[in-house]
Amino acid sequence: MPTTARAASLKSEAGASLADATWLDTHPPSAQSILAEHPQNIALFLDCDGTMLDIAPTPNEVSIPPDLVDLLSRISDGLGGALAILTGRQLAEIDVLLKPRRFIGSGVHGSEMRTAQDGIIDSVAPTLPGSLVGEVLRRTQKLPGIIVEPKGPGIAIHYRLAPHLKDALEATLRSLLTTYPDGLVLSPGRKLFEIVPAGHSKGTALETILALPQFAGRRPIMVGDDVGDIPAFAAATRLGGSGLRVAGEQFGHDDIELESPTHVIDWLRSLAMALQV
Repeated sequence: MPTTARAASLKSEAGASLADATWLDTHPPSAQSILAEHPQNIALFLDCDGTMLDIAPTPNEVSIPPDLVDLLSRISDGLGGALAILTGRQLAEIDVLLKPRRFIGSGVHGSEMRTAQDGIIDSVAPTLPGSLVGEVLRRTQKLPGIIVEPKGPGIAIHYRLAPHLKDALEATLRSLLTTYPDGLVLSPGRKLFEIVPAGHSKGTALETILALPQFAGRRPIMVGDDVGDIPAFAAATRLGGSGLRVAGEQFGHDDIELESPTHVIDWLRSLAMALQV
């Protein structure tokens, strides 16, 4: 797809800015070159599902690699604390998955923030109206296999168990959003749609976190696999760093720097070795 058409498509589908979408047509450095170029000076931003964790049939069925928490802890120490998790999940869920560590990060696509390790989680966007959440639940009850996941400021609607219902689900959700004021967007993801607040993204979260003392002055590196990661890729590049795309349902093998979550974990192990931690 030509650059302008591809960018316009992503702007429409994901609520990404045109500048964010055109990032896809840049050429980031390779994952290995980042390890060779003063890795101790990077700030590392990591998506979770589809990036470090294999996608599961349902969100509750993900498996955590046995050494992941220790690996992230060592890398965080080696970077002076400049490691953050940027996720579409709520941060409280990430805390359960990565216990006992509670990393700096952002949840629900920039709608939640934690700016200190083991610190409190701040909501930076209002909770979705209860009437909207209730209506999503009511309407999706008629669509077998659809899983609804309320997330406070957002709500995820998964169709992985019923992919044939994608078009019907999207039509239902778009119709529903016409009855609510501006300020909410419908964003696609890996076999899901999410209703999230406009004006918040993983890109805005990355910019906020990069201003923290332990992150300031470092080269931001964002690793992710989905549409929701594109604003963070663009922000990292704009701020002197880069993004590493992981193959999946959004990025094909001609467009990626890392093949799978297994390769991401291998790259993180190499990063830990480069940091001598």
